[in-house]
Amino acid sequence: MTWSIIFHDKASGRIAIAVATRFFAVGARVPHIAPLKGAVCTQALLNPLYGPHGLRLIREGVGATDLVRILTTPDAGREHRQVHVMGADGKFAAHTGAECVPWCGHWIGQNMSVAGNMLAGPEVVAETVRTMRERHDLPLPRRLIAALQAGEAAGGDKRGKQSAALLIYGNQDYSELDLRVDDHAAPLQELERLEAVSRERWTHFRAFVPTRENPAGIFDRKEIDTGIERSIERSLAAERG
Repeated sequence: MTWSIIFHDKASGRIAIAVATRFFAVGARVPHIAPLKGAVCTQALLNPLYGPHGLRLIREGVGATDLVRILTTPDAGREHRQVHVMGADGKFAAHTGAECVPWCGHWIGQNMSVAGNMLAGPEVVAETVRTMRERHDLPLPRRLIAALQAGEAAGGDKRGKQSAALLIYGNQDYSELDLRVDDHAAPLQELERLEAVSRERWTHFRAFVPTRENPAGIFDRKEIDTGIERSIERSLAAERG
């Protein structure tokens, strides 16, 4: 009932998940990320324990193949589950249970994985992968959304549309971007709108919040406002080329 992407930007270390489905509030249960370490997506007849358990294992250094095995082997419902992961070794692995509703399947690459179930057909995953590979011209958030849109154009979830989410972590313990569309007639269109809104001010403000390197951050409001305005100007100039 879902298809999702886990992507690792090796140059920056960022880890991202994008997901869409005909199910309520997908962002609350499917995507899980351990910053700079790995990620877990649990779907189909999802097991919500896979997320927190998987992140603990990743932080303990468990690689992708072992991670999937440890999560699924003791689960009597594993044939109804789908899970794909990025392990602590930077590799990807997946499990699509034999009882997942067709079409179901997954694709594993060097810097990403895509998995889906209850889809219109294998072309949904194929088009999602193709777009992620080709749209290097787009910033990461828009590239992920474009990939899901390509999958949707190929048929998407065969039951229809309801929710979508985009989660990106950089080198901090909190997310760079966490967008959720819980219930909407056109969730990917709404996700695209929210991402655009994030660029109006939030992504520029992000540079001033506390970090591990600077635990106090910047709290002078004049400095923040001036810095945001300059960042917006630079961003607009870059967009214009």
